[in-house]
Amino acid sequence: MVLILFYTFAFLMLCTALLMVFMKNLLHAVFMLLITLLSLAAVYVLLMADFLAVTQLMVYVGGILVLILFGIMLSNRGDTIFIQSQSGNKIMGGLLSFMLFGGLVYIIARTHFSQLSWIKQSETFVSTGAKSTLHGIGINLMTNFALPFEVASVVLLIALMGAAFISSQIK
Repeated sequence: MVLILFYTFAFLMLCTALLMVFMKNLLHAVFMLLITLLSLAAVYVLLMADFLAVTQLMVYVGGILVLILFGIMLSNRGDTIFIQSQSGNKIMGGLLSFMLFGGLVYIIARTHFSQLSWIKQSETFVSTGAKSTLHGIGINLMTNFALPFEVASVVLLIALMGAAFISSQIK
């Protein structure tokens, strides 16, 4: 039953992601993004990554998606000028995309997923019947990944200070 739900949500996620890319209406594309993000949260729940599922819902669906919707709805699109552009690199772009896709398929086909250490750890985590992944994430953030966590926080602080400085200069 879990496998059927996993494939259902994965298929829904893939279809809505493709629809999102090819939508002409930007608002419809945002709604496809909503369904894609909700499907991803459902996949996280099925993989017993409850913290990631809640984070996905709170940050991306609750924050980023609402910000995109406000940006679309509050922007003044009446003064926009539509510029027709022709790209002469369609063949090169298609060839590069096909090569990238082929490389990804090759890498995925050659990978032995059962031998990866994090897969083995997750299998033992599921088999022991642990209640939450939050404890493991907290331990890893404060021990193994403390330096990258702090570097990311300093980079975000610098970006916030830069945004405040730039906004104070604009009159």
